[in-house]
Amino acid sequence: PYFTLINTFVYAPFFASAVAANAVEGQAMWGFATSAAGIAIALLSPVLGAIADASGRRKPWIAAFGLLLIVGASLLWLGKPGAPETIAIVLVAFVLATIGAEFATVFNNSMMPTLVPPERIGRLSGLGWAIGYVGGMMSLIFMLGFLVASPETGRTLIGLEPLFGLDPAQREGDRAAGPLTALWFIVFVIPLFLFTPDVPARMSMGQAVRSGFASLKATVKEVRRHRNVLTFLVANMIYMDGLVALFALGGIYAAGVFGWTTIEIGLFGILLTITGTAGALLGGRLDDTIGSKRVILGSIFVLTFSVVTILLIGPGHVFFIFQTTPPAPGDGLFATAPERVYLVLGGLIGAAAGPLQAASRSLLVRLAPREQIGQFFGLFALSGKVTAFVGPFLASVVTLALNDQRAGLGMLAIMFLVGAGILAYVRVERARFA
Repeated sequence: PYFTLINTFVYAPFFASAVAANAVEGQAMWGFATSAAGIAIALLSPVLGAIADASGRRKPWIAAFGLLLIVGASLLWLGKPGAPETIAIVLVAFVLATIGAEFATVFNNSMMPTLVPPERIGRLSGLGWAIGYVGGMMSLIFMLGFLVASPETGRTLIGLEPLFGLDPAQREGDRAAGPLTALWFIVFVIPLFLFTPDVPARMSMGQAVRSGFASLKATVKEVRRHRNVLTFLVANMIYMDGLVALFALGGIYAAGVFGWTTIEIGLFGILLTITGTAGALLGGRLDDTIGSKRVILGSIFVLTFSVVTILLIGPGHVFFIFQTTPPAPGDGLFATAPERVYLVLGGLIGAAAGPLQAASRSLLVRLAPREQIGQFFGLFALSGKVTAFVGPFLASVVTLALNDQRAGLGMLAIMFLVGAGILAYVRVERARFA
């Protein structure tokens, strides 16, 4: 729910449309906050990853960063519409929650190679993303049906008054996305701690720190001898930057360009999670059948096509050729042609994002030397985060400079293409037999 409710479909658009002065400034501030979190993650991930590899155990790290996620997400409740004095605390809380969520995910992912044999890595990775999409969709349906209400009618999507006496005028349903995310994480992380086996502890924390720094230094030197893996890590760094920014800004873009409310963005999010679930499951099977690299390149093509097409639509036109009537109050949900085109493109983005992320994990397993898989997963985490701030930062700068939300998204298409171009030089078969 963190990525679904806070980062994309509920809280981010609420912040941009109600807390910030306007949508352009809101998108820029949210993008800069995402960048700040990405810088912190980039600085800390290689060190913490190396220490965790040395100590062996992953669950204590997941617990520690999960606690940071819980605190940061809960504090998001303090953001209020039309209250600029709450902007600073909201952005700080968002940065804390992002750091917690991302690091908890990193250590969760690093458990994967110890759970299944190599030939089932693709399916495990795809199934993991699919279940994540289902969880996000369930939380989003609960939000829209029982918590988020229209300020005009005071009713939720299914016509109910919000639970717990939440005030629609104060957008308390939207603000509840933070506390709900914290509670959801607490409940659903329990099976991980009870039933998923962890690697036994290898050494004390002091020894792990010393060993971790030494291992990190050795890994950086080692990767130079594996050009194929290094090429993949560079490509992953670039196209994942674009994906991070796309999810961080997609809901905000819809709120600013089409004037979508939380209910409309939430329904849009449900569509994305449905197509994302199907895409992740199909991508996992294709991964084991046609190879991870082909799945990644196909996903990047779909994402690039979708972003470029989004740039060609607006509230009053489709492809700059077909003029349409702009949305007006009372038109109903997704009443205009551009909005419906955006829905279709969102479905494509969801269908491509799951396979892209899942196949990237499994491709590393197929490329890296098996006896050094832990070290290379540490570098994989680093490559995914070391420049994670660049995509949101560039999109925010371009958005402010041109005062146009579409211009910010245009940078992401370039990042996808550059990442795909570098990935084309990765030779999977050669690396596998070597």
